[in-house]
Amino acid sequence: MTAEDRLVLPVVGERQSLREQVAHALRAALITGEMRPGVVYSAPVLAGQFGVSATPVREAMLDLAKEGLVEAVRNKGFRVTELSDRDLDELTEIRQLIEVPTIARLADASRAADFERLRPIAQEIVDAAESGDLLGYVDADLRFHVELLTLSGNAHLVEVVRDLRNRARLYGLSQLSERGTLTDSAREHLQLLDALKAGDSSAAQHIMGDHIQHVRGIWANRPE
Repeated sequence: MTAEDRLVLPVVGERQSLREQVAHALRAALITGEMRPGVVYSAPVLAGQFGVSATPVREAMLDLAKEGLVEAVRNKGFRVTELSDRDLDELTEIRQLIEVPTIARLADASRAADFERLRPIAQEIVDAAESGDLLGYVDADLRFHVELLTLSGNAHLVEVVRDLRNRARLYGLSQLSERGTLTDSAREHLQLLDALKAGDSSAAQHIMGDHIQHVRGIWANRPE
């Protein structure tokens, strides 16, 4: 992204503040690769690209810093956080340790109605993947996994996983979308719901484990 480029704020509801709109647009730029890891971005320059004052941009960047997506660079701006292969491996290992057994324990045919309520979100993920809506994909994917884990009744676990997911954004989404392979990962959410609804704990464990490993490949733009 060059200084001549102009970022566009999303069309949102009246209740969303300018700060939230800017944060939303910045996340989109991170996901699509317009903003690259290791590069320092100036709030005033970004503000000029958005056509707004620097204040909501700085506020939005601070919000992203709390999520671990950027880090402040004194007197310069904000640097997009870089994650090494080791970082991604460690985040994947933690997610495997937390999410796989938790999801497997949820498998229960008597809770079919709970799982069916998540099916529209799972379909949103597939639809977003098929249409190339990367921000929509990430948004629906986060909502799906958070709401599914909420069924465990452990609010602290949900927050830990939410933080892990925020810190390991999906670097390779745009390339996978262009190749048409992102849809394969998206469909795993529907398969997981089928296994949970059937009460098949073993299948749910297998699907969730594979899904997290596939996401690890997406992070590195190396589908596994």
